[in-house]
Amino acid sequence: METNLEIKDDFLVIYLPKELDHHTTKDIREVVDKILIEELLKGIIFDFSNTAFMDSSGIGMIMGRYKAISQKGGVVVVTGINPTINRMLELSGLYKIVEVY
Repeated sequence: METNLEIKDDFLVIYLPKELDHHTTKDIREVVDKILIEELLKGIIFDFSNTAFMDSSGIGMIMGRYKAISQKGGVVVVTGINPTINRMLELSGLYKIVEVY
């Protein structure tokens, strides 16, 4: 998996891969869900700086992690958004539940 993760200031930062599809989201979900069980976090930051493509499984992956972290009082943040990813997030309605930096 070409996704890099780090915990920084009680936030899980996920540096997403170039292509975010059903193959990569499965791996990310498994790793992130394990971390959410083990760590007390304030939120999750999805960094799209290197992402050129995302399909609906990427939207589902973000929504699922939002549900998990929001139940613990945490937030979800997206950053590094390009116009293509911006359009996907806009059409999906995710901007109603995530913060943008």
